[in-house]
Amino acid sequence: MTPSNTATNSPPRTTARLRSLVTEIRETVNRGLPPEPTAHLVAEQLLPHLGRPDLLTAEQCEGDPRHYRQHVLHAEQDGSFSVVALVWLPGQHTPIHDHVSWCVTGVHEGEEHERRYRLVPQGSTARLVATEDVVNPRGAVAAFAPPGDIHLVRNAGTGVAQSLHVYGADIARLGTSVRRVYSLPADR
Repeated sequence: MTPSNTATNSPPRTTARLRSLVTEIRETVNRGLPPEPTAHLVAEQLLPHLGRPDLLTAEQCEGDPRHYRQHVLHAEQDGSFSVVALVWLPGQHTPIHDHVSWCVTGVHEGEEHERRYRLVPQGSTARLVATEDVVNPRGAVAAFAPPGDIHLVRNAGTGVAQSLHVYGADIARLGTSVRRVYSLPADR
């Protein structure tokens, strides 16, 4: 399942709160720290904005009945980071995947269920082993950097779930934060 994307030729409409968050992220990214500490600092900056009604526009909260929807909210001109809103209707999920860069996620509304995996060599191939199931409620943040960022995310609830994701890459150009989708056998 791939997300639907919103793309326009003009910059997306943003709120003052989102512009402020982007400024805070820019200052952190421009410090030039390694990926992991950058992700943790960005997570601290994202946290106070989650759940605030003035963070996203109504359009940025719209889902898609076919699959989860990705709204690119900001892509830094130099490609150093992007801010994305994901909207999940009940039952929607990602495939098992990892990422092209460091990532910070924060649940803005509802909750997301996440299953994390570890890649285990098995002879001349490999398999995935589930290592942890996590329920991320509204206000939860997570920060991680490759390698070791393999997971599946889903909305197991009955309402809409919304999350903000900050990636250390230009998602407007790439179209996705996914580096690889795994079709290997997975222990559940």
